[in-house]
Amino acid sequence: MTEHTDRTDSTGRAHGTAPTPSRATASGRTARPGGTLRPLGETGRHWPRSFSHRLTTPLPGVRALARLAREGAARPRPGALDAVPRLPVERGPLPSVDAATVAVTWAGHASWVVRIGGLTVLTDPVWSRRILGTPARITPVGVRWEELPRVDAVVISHNHYDHLDAPTLRRLPRDTPMFVPAGLARWCRRRRFTQVTELDWWEAAELPRGDGGTVRFDFVPAHHWSKRTLTDTCRSLWGGWMLTDGSTGRRVYFAGDTGYGHWFREIGGRYPDIDLALMPIGAYDPRWWLSDVHVDPEEAVQACQDVGARNMAPMHWATFVLSAEPVLEPLERVRAAWERTGRAREQLWDLPVGSSRLLTV
Repeated sequence: MTEHTDRTDSTGRAHGTAPTPSRATASGRTARPGGTLRPLGETGRHWPRSFSHRLTTPLPGVRALARLAREGAARPRPGALDAVPRLPVERGPLPSVDAATVAVTWAGHASWVVRIGGLTVLTDPVWSRRILGTPARITPVGVRWEELPRVDAVVISHNHYDHLDAPTLRRLPRDTPMFVPAGLARWCRRRRFTQVTELDWWEAAELPRGDGGTVRFDFVPAHHWSKRTLTDTCRSLWGGWMLTDGSTGRRVYFAGDTGYGHWFREIGGRYPDIDLALMPIGAYDPRWWLSDVHVDPEEAVQACQDVGARNMAPMHWATFVLSAEPVLEPLERVRAAWERTGRAREQLWDLPVGSSRLLTV
């Protein structure tokens, strides 16, 4: 393929490429948000050696690391795990859907089975019982692997082990379309995935459907970072994904892993009519250590407000113990925060692990 040299500024906006024009669907909704459309499986892209200039705040220094080691602050507090038996788990069959229906099923943590535009998309799939450096999962995977329909695409938000799980990805056919952040395609191709599309912030690619339509995958900013080994800090990008059905305009925002900040309002401005935001609510305590990279439940609700999503489905809790808060606290706090907004209770999709919900008109 043609080789491209990509130049971006500190906000992640690409230079030298025109935004994709928007068009309305039959329902009058915007199906193609502004942004740069790239070819599927594009190769030969050149990225900066580091994406550290995209960090919202500097990474913790020696003093913060020493305090963490001294206080053991990220370990669960006494009694934090007492409620594990009460964590909501309701495994059920995946719903039957057609091409006009959007359905989501929470497999746990940041892993969702998203059915949109007739395609099945996995987000940050982690079906492993244990990930590196973390105790085993405290709830079962919500969907058995053998019960999944054919996986049409996978989106990855960043390269941390609880979001990029090599043992799970090895279960997939190597021609599964993979949508990954800038700098991560090499990792996937080394594992023989052949259909890898890596994108910068505010870039997109479209995956064809069998009926001639498309589902669009837009990569959007997040307040986070990346690291997988001792030597690759911020060598690949991080972000969230906007999935848009090109026929109906239905839109699902997968926020990935993120702290709270200015990006949410910009995302909402660029992508109107978001039907559902899949938003993290856990792994936030202590705040002095995690506030820059993980929203707490109240911030998650505010972020949903900022992007203008009609509905919000919490995630990134009740699966792996990554921080100090009691395991049920994220759910309790997000429900209270949602109630304070005055929004309809049914717009908060606080699903049990393994449960599904369909998007209705």
